[in-house]
Amino acid sequence: MGRRPQVDHEELARLSARGWSNADLAAHFGVTESGILQAKRSAGLSKPMTDHSAALPWKLARPHSQSGPATNLRNLSAAAQGRPVSPEKINTALRWARRLVDNGLDIAYDPDQGFHEIEASEASHIARVLRSAQEKLG
Repeated sequence: MGRRPQVDHEELARLSARGWSNADLAAHFGVTESGILQAKRSAGLSKPMTDHSAALPWKLARPHSQSGPATNLRNLSAAAQGRPVSPEKINTALRWARRLVDNGLDIAYDPDQGFHEIEASEASHIARVLRSAQEKLG
């Protein structure tokens, strides 16, 4: 078994700044694209990933991961973390969440059933997510 190729972080930064694609960088350094992504993270060249676990605390089944509620929750979460979200997407998410809160509803998730609306309790999940996004958005 041979030694794993090393990715020089300074060269990686220079080539990335020139606009090289991850595929080109992988070929240049003799690693996979995944290896390039790992090298970029360790060199501090990639943006930190947005953590949506507060807005989506459930382990979603694949068929539900791109559903309307999941998308809206991710968009609200991104806004709450100061990430850019297109005006159309954030407006859709805000309207959806406000409708639920205004009608005393919350969102729940079941891997078999998917997302479903339930009566809100005092500790409403959707109200908390909405509040976080609104605070950041002003």
